[in-house]
Amino acid sequence: MGVPGSFPGSPGKPHTPVMDREEVDRALGRLAAEYEAIETSLLALQDHAGRRLLEGAELTGVTKDRWAATEQSITVLWAHFDAYTAALTAARELRARRRWPSPDDLAELTELLRGARVTVPGAATTGTAQFGGPARLSEQFSLEELVGRMNTLYAAALDVIVSADAVWSALPARIDLLAAELRRTLSLARSVGVRPGEHPAGDDLERITYELTQLRAQVVSDPLAFWSPDADRSAAPGGGRPDTARYDRAARALEDARREIEAVLDVRQDAERRLMQLRDVLSRADRTLTEARQARGEVLAKIAASEVPAVSGPPTALHEQLTTAAEYRRHAQWHRLSPLLDSLEQRAEDELHRARESLTAVTAPLAVRAELRGRLDAYKAKAARHGLAEDPLLTERYDVARRMLWSAPCDLRAAEHAVLRYQQAVAEALLPPDPGPGPADGPQGEA
Repeated sequence: MGVPGSFPGSPGKPHTPVMDREEVDRALGRLAAEYEAIETSLLALQDHAGRRLLEGAELTGVTKDRWAATEQSITVLWAHFDAYTAALTAARELRARRRWPSPDDLAELTELLRGARVTVPGAATTGTAQFGGPARLSEQFSLEELVGRMNTLYAAALDVIVSADAVWSALPARIDLLAAELRRTLSLARSVGVRPGEHPAGDDLERITYELTQLRAQVVSDPLAFWSPDADRSAAPGGGRPDTARYDRAARALEDARREIEAVLDVRQDAERRLMQLRDVLSRADRTLTEARQARGEVLAKIAASEVPAVSGPPTALHEQLTTAAEYRRHAQWHRLSPLLDSLEQRAEDELHRARESLTAVTAPLAVRAELRGRLDAYKAKAARHGLAEDPLLTERYDVARRMLWSAPCDLRAAEHAVLRYQQAVAEALLPPDPGPGPADGPQGEA
């Protein structure tokens, strides 16, 4: 055989002239070489590991149907080979009778070697139907036609065997490796409390376990259902690749579940630090709200005619959920602790931000009063630097503004107005004096 899956030789012509002695000898030599190649190929097919597996397996589905047909084809193939062997033997014996064959011998040899003289008994009723003709009790072939028929039967049988063997060689081993990874992931999941019905990753692992079990059983019993042949049907037998779509989906699902479980594991390893940070953030929020409430009382007592926003109470719900988180940690319920901590961390930061905004809003009037006091003192210092400390108007306006700003309750609007009046007085006092009219501006004399 020249190429796996194909016997050598090509179909003969339907009618040829009588061969001479040299042509007969060359034909017998070529057919003898073909015989050796065919026999070697058939024995290799008989001993193929894929064939032994198919014969011993409990097959289902597509593989069961195709292997039943293939077994019949192999039986037909051997029947063809036996007929080929008998015809070739008869031709050899006829040629061996005389060194110089007679014209009758040459005519007989030509008919044996090129004519449709090979009878395949019962031929393979299956084989005939496979080639599109009606089933017959026997068929007549030339030797070269018989080689062509065996080529086709051999290629079809080898395609089934090689394809099934390729799937069995690839997928079950990969599924077993994935199943081992699944067992390790399940063990890790149990250690962190991820179980079916309690955590989505636990449900995912249960589905993956079922899928891998089913997938392996189906691959073993029906490997051809997981074979994707090449688009080019003229390719060599076994052309194609195992279909790994279901395996790939299971592998991706397992990877997603493993990442989810590792996230839960990270929560377990980092839970105490995160809980301490949460307690610290909520404690700062509580202290800020307490400070805001105290500042509100101070503002109400010291600032008149000012609307002071109310201050909310402590975040009771967050404290209760923090207690729940601590309970989850104590009882190793990491799968529940993980999403709760994620939620609490964001809400605690929001609560601290809200408390700070409340303190800022409450103390705004005090900040305004402090700014007015600072501005008043700054202008007083400016006036003193310019020798206006004893100016009566400035002193009067300063005292008015100071009494308003340092009295309780302080009317901020009136105090601000008083500070502005003092600022204006200082600005006016610092203006350069008006020089008065000059000589050119006096009355004009008579000419």
